[in-house]
Amino acid sequence: MNSEYTHIKHEFEAVFDKNSEVLILGTLPSVKSRENNFYYGHPQNRFWKLIAALCQEKNVPQTIESKKEMLLRNHIAVWDVISECDIIGSSDSSIKNVVPTDLSVILDNADIDRIYANGGKAYELYMKYQYDKNGRRIIKLPSTSPANAAYSLERLKERWEGIV
Repeated sequence: MNSEYTHIKHEFEAVFDKNSEVLILGTLPSVKSRENNFYYGHPQNRFWKLIAALCQEKNVPQTIESKKEMLLRNHIAVWDVISECDIIGSSDSSIKNVVPTDLSVILDNADIDRIYANGGKAYELYMKYQYDKNGRRIIKLPSTSPANAAYSLERLKERWEGIV
């Protein structure tokens, strides 16, 4: 495994529109997500299966366009807490030299009434870098990452239930 730090800049846009009510924040796109140029791109990440189930979608979206359409149809915005940082691979625990995302891009242009952190590190970074700027409460949810093996998809559904 690569143990070298790499400086990463978040390369893709937030997904939201003026009707978005729920904002789900991750930390920073993983190596696989950066390769796929979209959120939650690792094939073992349960995010898309989970959101599709919670939104009672018939199918799990496969393309970037269909993922965006599902999110917007269900008034969900997705972005990350970090704009850029130094990181080893996809290891959230290695994150340092953080430049926070400017969440006002979404918060000033959508009707966000609930903010959720996809995992403990996203929550921790939000509280450290974002909370004082916007004063908005965030709710910590268990991560959909494959690294969070303690949570099955069913257990994630139980904890994420009611976000939409």
